[in-house]
Amino acid sequence: MKAAYFHGVGDIRVESQSMPEAGSDELVIKMKASAICGTDLRILKFGHFKIPTGTKRVLGHEIAGEVVQVGSNVSQFKVGMRVALPPNIGCGSCAMCRKGYTQLCPTYEAFGISYDGGFQDYVKVPAQAIQRGNVVIIPDHITYEEAAMVEPFSCAYHSYKALNIKPGDSVVIIGAGPIGACHVLMSQLAGASKIIVADVQDNRLEEMMKLGVDVTVNSAREDLKQAVLRETDGEGASVIITACSIPEIQMLSMEIAATHGRINLFGGMPKGKEIVPLNTNLIHYKELTVLGTTGSSINDYCESMALVASGKLQLLPLATARFNVAEINQAFEYALSGQGMKTLVVEG
Repeated sequence: MKAAYFHGVGDIRVESQSMPEAGSDELVIKMKASAICGTDLRILKFGHFKIPTGTKRVLGHEIAGEVVQVGSNVSQFKVGMRVALPPNIGCGSCAMCRKGYTQLCPTYEAFGISYDGGFQDYVKVPAQAIQRGNVVIIPDHITYEEAAMVEPFSCAYHSYKALNIKPGDSVVIIGAGPIGACHVLMSQLAGASKIIVADVQDNRLEEMMKLGVDVTVNSAREDLKQAVLRETDGEGASVIITACSIPEIQMLSMEIAATHGRINLFGGMPKGKEIVPLNTNLIHYKELTVLGTTGSSINDYCESMALVASGKLQLLPLATARFNVAEINQAFEYALSGQGMKTLVVEG
């Protein structure tokens, strides 16, 4: 089989190796679809603390596939089942895991980071992942490609629950990448009255218009604050989502939020830029709610899968390019270019 190994910053190599064998408490799945995430792009450019120098790792944590091997002690899964893999595997015993927030476990492991991920023909699923609920059955009428994209959507769903987006809200999403698109879909489903998306790339904003957003703003050419105030009759927006990693955008979010507005600092800051000066008087006098969300829980993931299965939203239009494992470097090149939306790695 083929596997695309990350060897270090900027270095991914396609290698041939033997197909994995499931141990007594493990599974092996045939990868059908695995999507490239912004996290994969950051690992390629900067590395990851859980992938030490000298260690090689198959990236890819948005994974869907078919069970092809079942360990002798595994009873809940059978050969031929269609499954997806929520990536973050908690320890099972810490305070966050006990509350169901496995993505916040301080000692979490993850596919594509601690364990080899989806950019290979076959993926071994360790016992810990099976025991902690990180193998989810895909409903019959959801395609593998849709199932692979449930993971990024579940992060937007987790954000939606924290922000309590409701009918009548005006929502500003800053960042028109694939995750921004997921925020658009969830805000539409929640009944937002107006959705404004800002970015500096016209092609990305054109993709947002295809999704039916109300207003797009190229913030490289137009003052975003003035645009938001114009579109909200001077009040500012009910909800601001910073789906990018730019300190100045976090600062601006306080200015464009309405009184009693809710702000999710969704995009984390790169190392060295974590300290962001904020005008706390805006938070105080406008009674703003400022929060952050990280990833999604397994429960978020399962509820997101159910939403997709309901047919109330469509993830497949977000997939704008497909490559196989042997073409992994072309796939990353496309994803880094910002040309389309979601880049999928699919079976060859």
